[in-house]
Amino acid sequence: MTSILLPAGRALAEYRLRGAPGPLPARREPARTRRAYAAAHVVADPLATADPALAPAVDWEATLAFRHHLWDLGLGVADAMDTAQRGMGLPPALVRELITRSCREAVARGAAIVCGAGTDDLPAAEFVTIAAIKESYLRQCEWVENAGGQVVLMASRALCRAARSADDYLEVYSAVIEAVSGPVILHWLGDMFDPALAGYWGSADLDEATGTVMELVTRYPAKIDGVKLSLLDAGRERDLRRRFPTGVRMFTGDDFNYPELIKGDGQATSDALLGVFAAIAPLAAEGLHRLDAGDTEGYDGVMGPTVPLARAIFEAPTYHYKTGIVFLAYLRGLQDHFTMLGGHQGARSIGHLARLFRLADEAGLIGDADLAVRRMLPVLAASGIDGRSAG
Repeated sequence: MTSILLPAGRALAEYRLRGAPGPLPARREPARTRRAYAAAHVVADPLATADPALAPAVDWEATLAFRHHLWDLGLGVADAMDTAQRGMGLPPALVRELITRSCREAVARGAAIVCGAGTDDLPAAEFVTIAAIKESYLRQCEWVENAGGQVVLMASRALCRAARSADDYLEVYSAVIEAVSGPVILHWLGDMFDPALAGYWGSADLDEATGTVMELVTRYPAKIDGVKLSLLDAGRERDLRRRFPTGVRMFTGDDFNYPELIKGDGQATSDALLGVFAAIAPLAAEGLHRLDAGDTEGYDGVMGPTVPLARAIFEAPTYHYKTGIVFLAYLRGLQDHFTMLGGHQGARSIGHLARLFRLADEAGLIGDADLAVRRMLPVLAASGIDGRSAG
């Protein structure tokens, strides 16, 4: 049995890998009963010589290959979202290039793709007008629609700074929704994912903020495909989805409670637009097909063991979850290195990464245990730890 020495508190302990109980699927048809998108990350170019914070460089071949991995499994891709390090390393020029490249690949194979449109091409540290925020949203929506993608209206840090009341949010979103050609997905991202979004929708009171979202949804039911809710509040998500007009979907962004929300409560279900689905894609695809077959027990058996891993990836500070997503892609052989834009591979401790290693294995996500150990050893060595085990 393959083993490795991993940090366990202040000491090292031998960990013997279980490995996946069977071959992980590499190809699946899209699920029939749920729409599911995995929010994909961007792969940094490990050979770039420029400063990674000042001049980030993308490995486009590896970045697009990861998207094909998700499409092969029947999942849609949610691109240029916060998982792709929007506001944390990916500048606007690369955002636009990512949208263009990914949509071209999706259109060529007839695959599902949605892309984030935000306002991150505005000056980050300056006050900007409501008019400028509208223009930025519309400019980025044009990028997405011209490329062939569906728009996800991402939460705007600039709007959060500039808005004086919920009316400003309604003004901006109404103008954008009326101008775009296709139905959009609204993205409500909680401040645990981005502290700069505290008080979004014009209030720190979540009930008042929910009222603003519902006003938009009821005003534009034909132009709003759904709402991606990322508040890590399962009760609020269940309540909100029951209030939606017919045809408006709830896309869960709850990386803690996704199995139960996707399965449903007998009254309503959630579709999925999740960062964690990028990390657990083979198991997510299998779980969704169990739901298609009406096998809820089998669904629970597949998805339940992924929850401890997801909760660890997204533990506080939640906005560093991207490090875990990229680490697992490296560990599973989906990219050849653990290098992130802006050096964010250093955002989590070696103890945290060791815990993700164990939990990924316990979830049944490690298809090649020997490869995972070979990949983990240099990560440990970079922290001065010899993970080689006599066993």
